Amino acid sequence: MIPIAKPYLTEDEAQAAYDTILTGWITQGPKVQEFEEKFAAYTGAKYAVAVSNCTTALHLAMIVAGIGPGDEVICPSMSYIATANAIRYVGAIPVFAEVQPNDYNLNVADAEKRITDKTKAILLVHQIGMPADIDTFKDLCDRYSLKLIEDAACAAGSAYKGAKIGSHSELVCFSFHPRKVISTGDGGMITTNREDYYNRLKLLRQHGMSVNDRVRHEASKVIFEDHVELGYNYRMTDIQAAVGIKQLEKLDWIVEERRKIAAAYNQAFKGIASIRLPEEKEGYFSNFQSYSIYLKGTAPVDRNTLMQHLLDKGIATRRGIMNTHREIAYKNYMPRVSLPVSEDLQENSIMLPLYVPMKAEDIVHVIDCFTHEILAAADTGKAMV
Repeated sequence: MIPIAKPYLTEDEAQAAYDTILTGWITQGPKVQEFEEKFAAYTGAKYAVAVSNCTTALHLAMIVAGIGPGDEVICPSMSYIATANAIRYVGAIPVFAEVQPNDYNLNVADAEKRITDKTKAILLVHQIGMPADIDTFKDLCDRYSLKLIEDAACAAGSAYKGAKIGSHSELVCFSFHPRKVISTGDGGMITTNREDYYNRLKLLRQHGMSVNDRVRHEASKVIFEDHVELGYNYRMTDIQAAVGIKQLEKLDWIVEERRKIAAAYNQAFKGIASIRLPEEKEGYFSNFQSYSIYLKGTAPVDRNTLMQHLLDKGIATRRGIMNTHREIAYKNYMPRVSLPVSEDLQENSIMLPLYVPMKAEDIVHVIDCFTHEILAAADTGKAMV
């Protein structure tokens, strides 16, 4: 079976975790600080704060941005449910806007239509690693005095207008889940250029503790901590951070290899008129966290049938990105919302295997089987006519 994805972890990461365990310092400590500093340097942000996962990163970003009960935050429904959930965690209301069919990212014109006097922020998702148009949304937020928060769960290693994702706005949240380009098993990171956000994020992730364990351990005098506000247990372990440091060293190479696979897919499928391939505009640089193909109305086979045929040939695929407003947890929470573009993309998109290292023969097998299924279905349709 060719899987849809798998993390690239080697003996380097295993040794790093092993060495860290033997130090006796296995929770938030020196390795976490090192990972934060190196991740900030990589993205070009002033600061980075490591947390337990991207969902907790989004939650803390909402808090420091001042989002609270009754506030509205515009975001795509076409995103993993954690995007909207983080808004609800602070008592705010997610307001779903449409996405663009070419890159699955938030449509700025539709987002603007949904701004009200209750709107406090826009949560911009870089969907499956393809950068969204950050500058256009920054301008929109400036005009309406809104906060811009980036959900960059899938975007480590991606870039926008020559700068890595993570350096463009005040709060950017990353994921290190195994489905992402680099992984720490689980884990997350928030980058920011604001010192006040940085200091408060560090407080909030560790129960609002004024002095963390590492500082007390390294101090030459007795220090007593205080708990200055309601906080959370959103810490990353040093074991995870040690793995993350090794992963970060390989990130650019991993992205380069992923882009080669995506390029092979693009080259092989570009002549098939009934599908739409990922669009990477000038100035946008995707890490290709996933490779998604859209089946047009002229496609000779429906998406679900195609997925089953590929599975029968040993190729795992996934459906298009979920629509949160169609999930039970949201159907029962909010009035029905109509998002025809998002719904169409969910129903008619298919994600193909893409991971590093992916064997050349497996790439060829995916290409051959996908092409065969599309063309065979087309020939069958012609024969029936």
